[in-house]
Parts: sequence; C-alpha cells; structure tokens
Amino acid sequence: MPQIKSAKKRVKVAAKKAVANKAENTALKTAIKKANVAIETNADNKEAVVKDAVKRIDKAAAKNILHKNTAARKKSSLASKLNKA
Repeated sequence: MPQIKSAKKRVKVAAKKAVANKAENTALKTAIKKANVAIETNADNKEAVVKDAVKRIDKAAAKNILHKNTAARKKSSLASKLNKA
C-alpha cells in the first residue's frame, strides 16, 4: 500500500479510470461485433452500424483507450469488409 498521500490518490484515480475504460472498451467491442454481423448478414442498415462502430473507435483513440494505429487498423478492417460485401 502506498504511504504518500499523492500515491494514495493515484491508486484511487487509476481504479476509477480503469472502470471507465473497461466500460468504453466493452461498448467498443460490442459495436464492432454488431458491425461485423450486419456486414455478414447484408443488413439494410449496415452502413449506419459501421459508421457508429467507426465513431466509437475514433472516440476510444482520442481518449487513449486504443492506440491510434490499432484504431486505424480496426477502421480499415471494417471498411474493407463493408466494401467487399
């Protein structure tokens, strides 16, 4: 356990941020899965679902939840799948 006051605070802050990041990551993964399913089933709203997933990916990259190259790779993968469908 930390003894210094600032170290104690950092432990609390890190725990809070971890919970928030976990929620964001879960929502992101769900959006990507929905987009993949929409593309595979050739749903009518597949463009809108992919657009929402790309939006979530961009937000996660902006908040440093995802690395920018990881975000670019995920977006590229979705776009190429959409174009092939």
